[in-house]
Amino acid sequence: MIRILSAVVLAAITALPAAAQDKPSNTECIAPAAPGGGWDFICRTVAKVLRDEDLIDGAMQVTNMTGGGGGVAYAHVDSKRNDDENLLIAASNGTTTRLAQGAFPGSDVDDVRWLASFGAEYGVIAVAADSEIDDLPELVKMMKEDPRSVSFAGGSAVGGYDHLKILKLAKAADLDDVRKVKYVAFSGGGEAMTQVLGGSITAFSGDFSEVRGFVESGDIRILAVLSPERLKQFDQFPTAIEQGYDVTGPNWRGLYVPKGISDAAYENWNEIIQKMVASDEFQKIRADQGIEPLDLFGAEADKFVHDNVAEIRALSKEIGLIQ
Repeated sequence: MIRILSAVVLAAITALPAAAQDKPSNTECIAPAAPGGGWDFICRTVAKVLRDEDLIDGAMQVTNMTGGGGGVAYAHVDSKRNDDENLLIAASNGTTTRLAQGAFPGSDVDDVRWLASFGAEYGVIAVAADSEIDDLPELVKMMKEDPRSVSFAGGSAVGGYDHLKILKLAKAADLDDVRKVKYVAFSGGGEAMTQVLGGSITAFSGDFSEVRGFVESGDIRILAVLSPERLKQFDQFPTAIEQGYDVTGPNWRGLYVPKGISDAAYENWNEIIQKMVASDEFQKIRADQGIEPLDLFGAEADKFVHDNVAEIRALSKEIGLIQ
């Protein structure tokens, strides 16, 4: 009996370290930009909720690593932290767009492991409140009859996601040549919106958060939200899909991890992040920020990112931005 009890106690003691390993310690999240931006928000939110929900051991360090639109962080992880099992890196459409367009020299989408997408801010097509354009089909009709008669403004550069949203609409509308679509890039969504309100630009392409205040003030009218379904908190705005154009434009938020970590560590993070997303705290933060659910984990997240990169690459080639 003594031997049996001793064996049980010994087994319990030796099992403790293995259980403790399921809760990562000395963790870090890299935000590939300066404090205050979207990637920084991802890391700081993840760090807070993981600690509050007791899903990690201790606090998570947030490191801001600027440069190359995320390229410096991407290369750093691949070359110097490839097997760091306690490291998370913030990602979004900015990451996949630059990967698709070759803006990370020497890097590829498979240089890391894609862990999760846990939210998206969807794009919109909007016009000034006094515009004579009533709905999206009317705008598309103008584009098809004379593409150069319609101009779009956005806060991203040519080839950036605000531009790509319009190209996706043009393709869905069977426009003969998407290169004829007139897109004018501005330094930010606010400047682009000013041009639309001033009447020098026909329509705005951007994210919902950029137009929300202008809609509430009565200055801007949304023609279409580029989401699969109407936004839960703003269901008065129609989607492009329900108007006959199969277009979505999610600016997703998520994470990747180093490629060289073990499958066990990857699956552990997968489970931890799913628990984080399911928490009341995370759900409230997401809703307060106007971010819609786009919850994909593990293999589903990996497929989503690869599809996203492939779509952006194809569009970028079609307009001659890349070879």
